[in-house]
Amino acid sequence: MGVAELSALIKRYGGNLPRYTSYPTAASFTASVGFSHAQTWLSALPIGSPISLYCHVPFCDELCRFCGCNTSVVRQEAQRRAYAETLKEELHRVARLVGQRRVQHIHFGGGTPTTLPLDALRDIMQTIATLFTLDPNGEIAMELDPRHVPVEYPPVLGALGFNRISLGVQDINPQVQQVCGRLQSFEQTKNAVEQIRAAGIGGVNIDLIYGLPYQTQESVTQTALQIVTLKPERLAVFGYAHVPWKQKRQQLMPEQALPDSAERLAQRACLERVFEDAGYEKIGLDHYALPTDSMACAARAGTLHRNFQGYTVDTCQALIGVGASAVSMLPQGFTQNHVAAAQYSRALAESEHLPTARGVARREEDRLRWAIIERLMCDLCVDLQNPFESCFCAQQDSQQGAKALSSWTPEEGTNGALKWEKERAALEPFIQDELITLCGSTINVTEKGRPFLRHIASVFDTYREELAQQAQKQTKERAKEQAQKEMGKENTLKNTSLKQGAPCFSTSL
Repeated sequence: MGVAELSALIKRYGGNLPRYTSYPTAASFTASVGFSHAQTWLSALPIGSPISLYCHVPFCDELCRFCGCNTSVVRQEAQRRAYAETLKEELHRVARLVGQRRVQHIHFGGGTPTTLPLDALRDIMQTIATLFTLDPNGEIAMELDPRHVPVEYPPVLGALGFNRISLGVQDINPQVQQVCGRLQSFEQTKNAVEQIRAAGIGGVNIDLIYGLPYQTQESVTQTALQIVTLKPERLAVFGYAHVPWKQKRQQLMPEQALPDSAERLAQRACLERVFEDAGYEKIGLDHYALPTDSMACAARAGTLHRNFQGYTVDTCQALIGVGASAVSMLPQGFTQNHVAAAQYSRALAESEHLPTARGVARREEDRLRWAIIERLMCDLCVDLQNPFESCFCAQQDSQQGAKALSSWTPEEGTNGALKWEKERAALEPFIQDELITLCGSTINVTEKGRPFLRHIASVFDTYREELAQQAQKQTKERAKEQAQKEMGKENTLKNTSLKQGAPCFSTSL
């Protein structure tokens, strides 16, 4: 794909879109869904069905400027221990609702989970083992910061049954690291991988980011070439999301040094070339895995899934999140705990309920649309008449796809009472641009269309227009408030100048 063509596609399909790790997305969460919903939904889980757990630790040893996660620097060990106790308390409350079920996956995320004292982590794992039944073939994973891995931690993780570790690297270029406030040598990353392997932990993931200030195609290529020498089983490559109005720490990032959209996609393509040359298989939008890894196997089998951690091999219908800001994904809907650690802890201390702050219930149509979106994001193809099953329809050329679209009537695209008339029209530009093909009722995303997966999936997102209108309204309100503040400052300055007998200058000069 040439630069001109790429630029044209970006201009046509540009805009901020969700990662589609759920549907409805987190942007639809409201306070109308609370602890009573969470407790009812958990109690209604089918008897004998397994669950997965996500434990959020919102502490870091230092903050990175690019990060959008819910985390803060907490150096007091007493505070970290107290938080571990609240996690155990929430686990007990969950267990009272769901019973002693089999736990298929456990993931510790953050933040930096290793900020928990080792004995506190042992207690949490013992609590889980006591309240639930651990699947001997399940996955137990943790996110680590290679800059802050206590030497005694990896052996204990191995002894506790952890079998997958995810390392944040992002970039190894010194200039990029300096501006991001994350100085991390390649040797630190290499040492962390070696410690993990020595502890008997077989799965290593490494996360990288493109689109950061001062990154170039050459620099991300060099980063990728060095990282593949460590032979991690999985790689995740995320585009930097610059949202300084949401994350104040991002205001320290030099906006003038951010690459434009075309350069971002070019950087992504450079990373992909290195990974493919090293033998990694492409997984969905932004993951790569060695052919023998369980994620690559799931992708080939059509059993890959999405949750709030991204791509996953977890097949559980219920992912229960514990900890500040943690999200639970349940068949009936999604819930989220209070975001601030203090508010989360207070909610547990002041009542016997779950510390749920907000969420969203799922309608039958939402479940159908999620099935379509998930299969597109995971398989790059979906049969609209049977979206709950994976399909790997052979790719047709764009001309055949266009013919199929023109002959596909709303009746052929019906699933239950739902017809795809709007979606049918919205898919036409993607076919004309050879980003997808349409064979009967089956959508296939082409390799050219892979970077635009979220745009294609958004065709089936009925909440997006409403949320966009809300966002536009909020932007106008913020602009109005800012203008009023500026006017207030000018009036104050003017009044002060007049009182002091100083000349008053017009802002129009």
